[in-house]
Amino acid sequence: MTSRDPHAFSAAVEGPIDEAVLRRVLSDLGIVLGPVFGKKGKSFLRTRIHGYNSAAIHSYWTVLIDLDHDADCAPALRQEWLPSPARFMCFRVAVREVESWLLADRERFARFIGVPKERIPGEPDQLENPKRTIIDLARRSRRSEIRRDVVPRTGSGREVGPGYTSRMIEFVHSHWRPSAAESHSDSMRRCRARLAACGNEP
Repeated sequence: MTSRDPHAFSAAVEGPIDEAVLRRVLSDLGIVLGPVFGKKGKSFLRTRIHGYNSAAIHSYWTVLIDLDHDADCAPALRQEWLPSPARFMCFRVAVREVESWLLADRERFARFIGVPKERIPGEPDQLENPKRTIIDLARRSRRSEIRRDVVPRTGSGREVGPGYTSRMIEFVHSHWRPSAAESHSDSMRRCRARLAACGNEP
């Protein structure tokens, strides 16, 4: 944003990690983020997507969801959710989860999680389950606090450890570089490019 003041975006996301990621991406682009809605999971967003789209007739909006395994590719999921996006709607899909975007800053993530950089996948968009990849990396961490917080405890029945969300948000706020991540994630690159284009519309 160099020619004029940035537009303020409203947003809707699945959860707190997604919100942190979106805030960081927009801040990096010089775009102001206003109210953030949702944060109750993907199903909740699905029931409200048409309301968000209606709001985007008059003001700038972005909705960020994970692809997961809901469709073969991001364009297919966008078409299923929002075949006719409003003028000011920027609908983005992380392939397959926003965690792949965190892994894509390989140098910083390796340092944060406490493993050699060579253990970080070079093409995180191709991972079947990026979150599980992070858990597996954390099991090998040199940092005991990372193992304690990120890895689920035996018998807990949980997918992630008790401090997983707070640790990922910490990484996003203090270490993650979206500009570096796009070098290893086409999904991240496309998201940044589209948000920058939306934010620079007259």
